[in-house]
Amino acid sequence: MTAHAVWLYFRFPLSFRLIEEMLFERGIVVSYETIRRRSVKFGATFARRLRRKAARPGDI
Repeated sequence: MTAHAVWLYFRFPLSFRLIEEMLFERGIVVSYETIRRRSVKFGATFARRLRRKAARPGDI
C-alpha cells in the first residue's frame, strides 16, 4: 500500500502527513516517515512514469 502513498505524493500536491491521514481514514496504518522513505527510494521511478504518459484524445 505504500506504493499507492508514493503515487499520491507525486501525482497530487499533498504532504506526507496528509497522505498518512487519508490512508488512515481508509483503515490503512502507515507512518508519514515510511511514506517519505519510500518516496526517496522509489520516487524517481514514479515521477518518470507520470511524466512519460502523454494525454490521449478525449482524456480529461
